[in-house]
Amino acid sequence: MFSQEISSQSNDSDISIAKVLLYIAAEDEAFLAFNREMDARFFMRERETIQDKTDSEEELEPDPSETDSEELDGKSITEWLSELDAISKQVEAELLSRGINSCNAVQVLEAVNTVLFDMRGFKRTSTCFDEDPKDYYLHSVLTSRCGTAFLFSVIYIEVCQRLGVPIVGAKVGEEFLVWPETENPEELFEVATSGKSLFAIVNGKCVDDPKSMASELTGKSLLGLDVATNRDIIGIALANLFRVHWKRASKPTPGQMLTAPLTELNNFRISNIPLLRPHDLRLAIAAAERLLMLEPNNWRVRRDLGMMHYYVRQCREAIIELSICIASFAIEEEEAKELKLFVEKLHRLFSLMSSPLDSDRLALR
Repeated sequence: MFSQEISSQSNDSDISIAKVLLYIAAEDEAFLAFNREMDARFFMRERETIQDKTDSEEELEPDPSETDSEELDGKSITEWLSELDAISKQVEAELLSRGINSCNAVQVLEAVNTVLFDMRGFKRTSTCFDEDPKDYYLHSVLTSRCGTAFLFSVIYIEVCQRLGVPIVGAKVGEEFLVWPETENPEELFEVATSGKSLFAIVNGKCVDDPKSMASELTGKSLLGLDVATNRDIIGIALANLFRVHWKRASKPTPGQMLTAPLTELNNFRISNIPLLRPHDLRLAIAAAERLLMLEPNNWRVRRDLGMMHYYVRQCREAIIELSICIASFAIEEEEAKELKLFVEKLHRLFSLMSSPLDSDRLALR
């Protein structure tokens, strides 16, 4: 589903950001459900005494194709998109109650803020050490009404699009900021009766944080930013998922750096592969694989994907991805040397491992 939506044949303007993000969530949920079923069936097989083990294994082995990846927390993708439709209709009603019939961008955004934060009780989460991956999935934010500033930006884009008000966005430092296309961007920075500008209300605390690049923006400087495409925005969402899932996967080994093994070649042994959470690691791998579909020439993502294959002891896949990095991209000499030495070690490791540990069970279906 994801690959079909973002295929190179698709015009960027035809890509629905919300639909693609919901497809990502549905595929991840389907993977988790499949593995929960696998775990339950293997547990049953261990507990029961069955004479014919062959028949038992055939009976207990689930078919991953039977997992309904169109369903997401009991709703179809269409039903989740209807949640955004409902918000836009509520904004329309709020505009009518104010006697506003035009599509003035500033007035529409003010109404969106009222509906989201005052009427529906949405709130942004703050970045912390123990981040919850649920805050990075659109359907979870629509359900819990709590999520990252980035996903709130996506909600603004989707709701305003339904109201005929185009919203654009750009990456500024570590933040993704959105604003309406307007002939007078300075009005976005005018302080309202609430004590904040509309730009600050829409984009959150980062606008008032002197440590953030967002605090330096003005109406004039907005015009000089590189506006993100729909594919760019989806890429940011995937990079966020990759980061948060890797963070949780490596939690049993605090401070574990993804590329640490590249600099620890003298201590390279199977037993030294750190303890990681397999499900979170597989979700991080899935995010990286999708990100490569969007950015096939991003060698760092390919390197990270190769390293994660190493962590789940899928040496063949790790060798392939890392070898592509070495052969196809112009990377710094020192880094290329580290990768070559690591791949050589992997070849020797692969020859020692007759079967990668649980690689089939951990693979995304």
